[in-house]
Parts: sequence; C-alpha cells; structure tokens
Amino acid sequence: MNQERVTNMVGLAQRAGQLVTGTDFVLAAIADHRARLVLLGSDASANLTKKINDKGSYYDVPVASPLSVAELSAAIGHQRSVVAVADAGFAQALSKLLT
Repeated sequence: MNQERVTNMVGLAQRAGQLVTGTDFVLAAIADHRARLVLLGSDASANLTKKINDKGSYYDVPVASPLSVAELSAAIGHQRSVVAVADAGFAQALSKLLT
C-alpha cells in the first residue's frame, strides 16, 4: 500500500465533494447505503472503532484503517477520525490502493 497515494486520493475525493465526514453523518450514510467505503483512523478510540465496524458489517460496507487520525485529518483539511466515501469510483480506486 502506498500511503501517499491513499492520502492524495482521499484529498481528491474531499475536494470533489464525495466524502461524508463526522461520526454521526458517517453512521447515517452507512445506514442509508450512501457509503461505499469507510476510512477509519487506525488510532481511533475503541468505542468508535467498534461502532463503525459493527455498523459496517451489518450493512455490508467495507471499513479500512490505512491512515492514522492525524494523517486522515491532514488529507481532508479537517479534524476527523472517520470518513465515508460516497462515490463508487473513488471507493473502487481506494480499494485497489489498499490491497
């Protein structure tokens, strides 16, 4: 996995308006089937990690933790621990980069 390419792709998705940010909004996007991929900070709290992983597995939305909270926040320009990718193209591109 090329971490710099993942960070750049997340930033591009943010600028394109294809990210849902914030815990409550991400949880709602998962439940509404708008989220195609969820990126969770690798050092997010245990409570948040469990909540996102449980919701993701229930609604069959992949959850990945390739970046730390600081790296994820720097990529999107806001302090966030979790983001959801709403666009299928960005989600597919990120999934390829994560493998």
